[in-house]
Amino acid sequence: MNIMLFIFGVIVVIAILLVIVFNRFVKNKNLVKDAWSNIDVALKRRYDLIPNLIETVKGYAAHEKTTLESLINARNAAMSVPSDDINGQIKAESQLQQSLRSIFALGEAYPDLKANQSFLDLQQKLNEIEVNLERSRRYYNGTVRENNTYGESMPGVLFAGMFGYKHFDYFEADEAERKNVKVSFD
Repeated sequence: MNIMLFIFGVIVVIAILLVIVFNRFVKNKNLVKDAWSNIDVALKRRYDLIPNLIETVKGYAAHEKTTLESLINARNAAMSVPSDDINGQIKAESQLQQSLRSIFALGEAYPDLKANQSFLDLQQKLNEIEVNLERSRRYYNGTVRENNTYGESMPGVLFAGMFGYKHFDYFEADEAERKNVKVSFD
């Protein structure tokens, strides 16, 4: 009788452990998805703002066609990444961020553009979005750290495959973003 109680007790403890581990995986995944949705909202606002920015810059920097096309292509590429491909979206956003830096560098070279109220308003709105994105990325990276650490450490690693653990990439600056933007007008 004591052996039966002991076996039953072990089964109950294992079942409770499995429920706790499973719930932690679900919680971590949902936190990452929630954090990503905050980034996604800010990205959509930025996508909507970029065409207005391009139109404003076009009039002042007509011969900067390649810079403008680069921004348009980066925006379209970022928008075409499936919404459930968080890691792919992170890569596309790095390219878009680099293109946006080039556009604002143009403002330094064209004093009339830099003084244009529409350009200044768009730049201000974009700066607000970027600040929001920075905060959202920081929160996202914290939730990714929590998710990845749990899925790669004990006891999570023992059950990761069974419970469908997913590793997420951090939102990091790539090598191109770490370099200064060079604008040349030859």
